[in-house]
Amino acid sequence: MKAIILARVSDEKQDSNEAQLTRLGDYIKNKQLEVWKTYEIEESSTRGDRKRFQQVIHDIEQSKEPVALIVDTIDRLQRSFRDSVVLDELRKQGKLEIHFYRENLVINKNSNSADLIRWDMGVMFARSYVLQLGDNVKRKNEQRRRSGEVNGRAIIGYVNVTREDGKKDIEPDPERAHLIVRLFELYASGNYSITTLWQQMTKLGLRSKDGKPLSRSNIEAILKDHFYHGMAYSKKYDMLFAHRYPHLITRELFEKCQAILLMKNKMPAKMVSADRIFKGLIRCPKCGCLYTPELKKGKYVTYACTNGKGNCKRVYVSERILLEPIYELFKAFEGISRDVQERLVEELRKSNEAEIEFRNRELTRVRAEFDQTQRRIDRLTDLYLDGTSITKDEYDKKLQDLKDRQYRLNLELDEHTKADHEYHIHVSTVINLCRRIRIIFEGSEVSEKHAIINFVLSNLSVTDRKLKYSLRKPFDAVLDLALSSNLAPHLGRIQKAMRGVDWTSIGRELEPFIGFMSERKTPIAI
Repeated sequence: MKAIILARVSDEKQDSNEAQLTRLGDYIKNKQLEVWKTYEIEESSTRGDRKRFQQVIHDIEQSKEPVALIVDTIDRLQRSFRDSVVLDELRKQGKLEIHFYRENLVINKNSNSADLIRWDMGVMFARSYVLQLGDNVKRKNEQRRRSGEVNGRAIIGYVNVTREDGKKDIEPDPERAHLIVRLFELYASGNYSITTLWQQMTKLGLRSKDGKPLSRSNIEAILKDHFYHGMAYSKKYDMLFAHRYPHLITRELFEKCQAILLMKNKMPAKMVSADRIFKGLIRCPKCGCLYTPELKKGKYVTYACTNGKGNCKRVYVSERILLEPIYELFKAFEGISRDVQERLVEELRKSNEAEIEFRNRELTRVRAEFDQTQRRIDRLTDLYLDGTSITKDEYDKKLQDLKDRQYRLNLELDEHTKADHEYHIHVSTVINLCRRIRIIFEGSEVSEKHAIINFVLSNLSVTDRKLKYSLRKPFDAVLDLALSSNLAPHLGRIQKAMRGVDWTSIGRELEPFIGFMSERKTPIAI
């Protein structure tokens, strides 16, 4: 009878194909069989379509003579009863005879019930082994989740590393982590669409781990990934859990980006990208429709209400006329002297020294509690590994409690960290920006002028062909400072206004402006 030799391994820890072939070759000689084909297969017996195994079945079906299939053990041939259906049908037809070398078992069309049961029992034990492996993997993955660990390849901004002790870990990518942070900060400013952000990050050098440029969908996926602020997603449980790896951004910055994503998804398409200074910024006070730009005579930019509701008459206003109050405002900011700025900043610094001291004490306390909790986790793990005084259920429950405590401490740490008690530094930056904003604005590109107006002003509308607006915080307080010839009477009110501003967010939103100002070497003291 002609024979097919089948040797299979699915991982490097198993007996090699070469060793199997040596044993089976000697067996065939003793049985006086003729080698027809030899298959060395490196594939799982439980996953995928088993293409190589299907080729073996095809050869047997096409053969005009009976074939002896020679394998080392039952589990080298199969680990499920799904394959038994096909093999048993070929056996009954007299086209197949299976030789299991180590079990000393031969199955053919004349096999009795005892041999067939031995075959079924061998498949059952092989399947049982696979199921136990699956259970072990599930338990291991669950334990890793409870410990804040994740499996697989690290996302962009992080890299997989192997420690000196051989343990796998994930660290921030020194080449890309700062660019990921920059990506979130730029988008949080509200001055970028996905497309313009993609263009900017490509310009800054953000690439995939393979060195290829990212796509726009990659940029949006990064913005939606919770991993960067400390939460990983479990597909099995359909939930987020706190991971133990370094955070690249704060939860507040992430949530701000999500709010902007949601808002821009609801925006008309014309509001998302800015190729004109006032595009998407001005609304009609009568009907609420946007003012849209049009080019007259090939060079004059004008704006008019879209009249989408049919209630307004389209009155065109030149962009030059709309810019006049903008320049008047920016010129007013120049009235702040260096002495007034330094005095205000010094007063703000003195007033929050107590706040800084309290913040530092709280940070020290939270970090000490976090370290103490980690030491308890380490001791708990030692007790469990010793196997003497704690069961697995007790270990899992206590570990989850300690991990939950660490997560709450991390949230508290974030709250203290993001509370910007040194906001007088940002005040100085904002005032410096305002004092030079007219020169900066004049030397900026269209998209940058659009961003500056959107950053400083809100509620833009047109009445009687004249631009109306509201000043955003903290620029309203800065304007009061510029218009005050004597700081003393207004110091308390201005200080109060400054304290009511989220300076952490303002500091992040300043980043794009400081970026393009530095590219033009515009003088600004930070």
